[in-house]
Amino acid sequence: MKKSIFTILALIVVASMVLAACGPKVVPFECTDAIGCVDVAPGEPIHIAYALVISGADETLGVDSRNGIEVAMALKGQLLGHDVQLTGEDDGCSAEGGQAAGTKLAADPTIVAVIGTSCSSAARVALPLLSGAGFSVVSPSNTAPDLTLEGNENNWPGYLRTAHSDLHQGAAAARFAFESLKVTKAATIHDGSLYAEKLQEVFANSFVELGGTITAQEAVDPNGTDFKSALTSIAAGEPEMIYYPIFVKAGSLITRQAKEVPGLETTYLMGADGMFSPDVVEGAGEAVEGLYVSSPDLAAFAAEYQSVFLPKYEELFGTQPISIFHAHAHDAAMIIFAAIEKVAVQDEDGTLHIGRQALRDALYATADFKGLTGNLTCSPTGDCANPVIAAYQYHVGEYPPTKVWP
Repeated sequence: MKKSIFTILALIVVASMVLAACGPKVVPFECTDAIGCVDVAPGEPIHIAYALVISGADETLGVDSRNGIEVAMALKGQLLGHDVQLTGEDDGCSAEGGQAAGTKLAADPTIVAVIGTSCSSAARVALPLLSGAGFSVVSPSNTAPDLTLEGNENNWPGYLRTAHSDLHQGAAAARFAFESLKVTKAATIHDGSLYAEKLQEVFANSFVELGGTITAQEAVDPNGTDFKSALTSIAAGEPEMIYYPIFVKAGSLITRQAKEVPGLETTYLMGADGMFSPDVVEGAGEAVEGLYVSSPDLAAFAAEYQSVFLPKYEELFGTQPISIFHAHAHDAAMIIFAAIEKVAVQDEDGTLHIGRQALRDALYATADFKGLTGNLTCSPTGDCANPVIAAYQYHVGEYPPTKVWP
């Protein structure tokens, strides 16, 4: 009897082994993605990088965006059982910085996606490198229109942005000047950067379409310190407003010096989101009183911005946001996370395989994504923003500036 039982058990074991051998086999993953895959081993982090301005006069812009990414990481936690690793490079808010950052990041094949750049001038030279490396790139603050114009040489595969195009900001600033301040004559200043030159152009064209007159369009050196010659030339046209959508250093000095030029004592002064920084309050001193800036409308953000994001930002960094694109950076990170979750193939041991083209396709397919900055839907060329622009006004010793329009 015992022998029979042992015989039956032995037969069962043999049968199980035969069935196992004949059953479905685990097929090793084979990458068929058109531009390759990133493999993330068990226990290894998913590597996201940034290219942002984190030093110099405009560092609040990039540091604030980096803080927004870190808030998104803290709120998200692990991604498909893996931590998220954030590394990055300083884009310098310049073509030279973009070249350096793009070169270094493009050489790292572990990077899944890049959040950046801060500035459009950096994007123009970094994108050929990052796109060529197969990366997906989502910027929280590039606003130059040509970066997402179909067929434009500066629109690269894999590039998207959660920031608005300056086609929206320039037009909004013109409406504020003409309709709210009742300005009929305006002048502009730009610093030769891709961002500033295009934004003042859109403002000027929109202002003229509304019925206003542009009296001058001056160009200045962003590293200059004496702008009185340009300001004196502008004063000759007797404008009621000067719109100078440039950056912190030159913008602060122009704000100071305009008050000292005869004929401009009562002229409205207005910058843009590149001057949305506590460093402008310090740099312009008492001359900051009454300065306007156009920027994204914080009041239009989702309720979670106030109830969830801002408390976490202050918990992590001990301060309220220090610039304007932190929520856009949060949303950039979150749409990347969602796209990774959509396309990643996960092995039984936890290994992830992320197709680079599949990730790009998923990002471009983003639709009605509930972001802090609004419901985001991405166009085929990478415009994902919900572009709602407001005007703000600075007061001496106070930050942030106060929203005054609409």
